Amino acid sequence: MMKAERKAIWGWVLYDWANSAFATTVMAGFFPVFFKQYWSHGVDVNTSTAQLGFGNSAAGLVVAIMAPVLGAIADRGGLKKKMLALFAYLGVLMTACLAIVGRGRWQWAILIYVMGTIGFSSANVFYDSLLPAVSRDEEIDYVSSLGYSMGYLGGGLLFLVNVLMTMKPGLFGLPDAVTAVKAAFLSVALWWGFFSVFILLWVPEEKVVTASKAGNPIKQGFSQLAETFRNIRHLRMVFLFLLAFWFYNDGVNTIIRMAVDYGLSLGFQSKDLIMALLLVQFVGFPAALAFGKLGQGWGTRKAIYLAIAIYILITLGGTMMRHRNEFYVLAGMIGLVQGGIQALSRSYYARLIPLERSAEYYGFYDMMGKFAVIVGPAMMGAVGLGARKLLMPPVATVEQMHAVGQLAARISMGSICILFLIGGLLLHFVDEDRAKEDLKCSTL
Repeated sequence: MMKAERKAIWGWVLYDWANSAFATTVMAGFFPVFFKQYWSHGVDVNTSTAQLGFGNSAAGLVVAIMAPVLGAIADRGGLKKKMLALFAYLGVLMTACLAIVGRGRWQWAILIYVMGTIGFSSANVFYDSLLPAVSRDEEIDYVSSLGYSMGYLGGGLLFLVNVLMTMKPGLFGLPDAVTAVKAAFLSVALWWGFFSVFILLWVPEEKVVTASKAGNPIKQGFSQLAETFRNIRHLRMVFLFLLAFWFYNDGVNTIIRMAVDYGLSLGFQSKDLIMALLLVQFVGFPAALAFGKLGQGWGTRKAIYLAIAIYILITLGGTMMRHRNEFYVLAGMIGLVQGGIQALSRSYYARLIPLERSAEYYGFYDMMGKFAVIVGPAMMGAVGLGARKLLMPPVATVEQMHAVGQLAARISMGSICILFLIGGLLLHFVDEDRAKEDLKCSTL
């Protein structure tokens, strides 16, 4: 491999190292804890879970609507890196703003979090679309997995520092844990902003059209999007894979975003949940690489099936856990498959689409993923609230209210199994060879 190719791969990989700090410290770690204990102080656990779930769903809806259009615009105008920078630094700014939201201001916290998530998720459309530009077909599974692996390592290292800041604030010159959490949000913004520079400098972007023929990239983008909708009937395998991905990735992302909140609803200590998240990160680092090799040797789709099966076991186990050690076991299992299923889904999709329009098609990929995020957290919140209402006695003691709240949370977690089962069933009907034939027909 030439030096320029290696540099491009590492420039691409370092963006996963950069933005995973947001996914780990903010989305999965401190935001759910801080939201429930600081910004939603005095609100019952099922209501705060619903607020967080609906906030995640709102962000997913906005990104889902925007993603294909943004991808089409970027493809037509050669704007992938510029669009990535725009949304990445929107996320950086919003992450820094979380540090100034006061106690009890849950509305402001949700609004800023939603904007930050929009920046994070929209930038990923363009990040994913650059994967075919930095890797050959025979190594695409490994390069995609390397990105997730380095994301786990980078996000995990900063998260470890952030956890130490909250546990021992005095060592960092901070007065208390609340200040330490706010400082952690600022550290994520700095980390994400700095390491994003390398993808902008090192990764090449081939312009699809010349400047003389490009015209207005926004108008051209909408025209290209309309053309893709017209041709989608010829790309049945792409559509079927996106539908399967919609369901099983919904389950993955719901667990990522709601696991800490779920643990708090069951009465676990926040420090135990944070330690479990650290375990996910450091197990995920080698496991993502291993799944990349598994996809190369055993088959990408078979490896995805294995990850779906393990996720079903994790979800069922989550409904029955009683002790923190069980939470640690489930966290280790999540670390084994979380990066692998996402990395292999991303690389498998690259084999199904026309690479000259990768940003647009990865826009659809992210659209399906984010529409799935709309369903999962909202379903978990709604099922939990519905179960609580159905099971709560007309006159309940404090102990009864607590017990019913925990049972409702367990039922809401169990509902996520449906998403993995439907996604796995749909994936069974995806045929990579048929997808290549569809592509040939669509160009005739």
